Amino acid sequence: MDITVLQLTLFVLAVFLGFELITKVPPTLHTPLMSGTNAISGITIVGAILAAGHGGSQTMVNVLGFIAVTLATINVVGGFMVTNRMLAMFKRK
Repeated sequence: MDITVLQLTLFVLAVFLGFELITKVPPTLHTPLMSGTNAISGITIVGAILAAGHGGSQTMVNVLGFIAVTLATINVVGGFMVTNRMLAMFKRK
């Protein structure tokens, strides 16, 4: 099997699995699980940077790596914003 087809297959499976996992978590648990989500997104960012910066001639891998870096970064920033807001609720004024 061609390496690009294998990588695309793994990407599609990862998207499907991630979507299934996220939709199964009740909304009341989203905020407490934000730190775990940030850690996983951080790992995703590192892997995506390695994929995007590979320097090979596979444009699809570079584009998918760039998209993964962008989306994971948005997820991490949003996670920190939600966590900060949640922690601010418990501070005494």
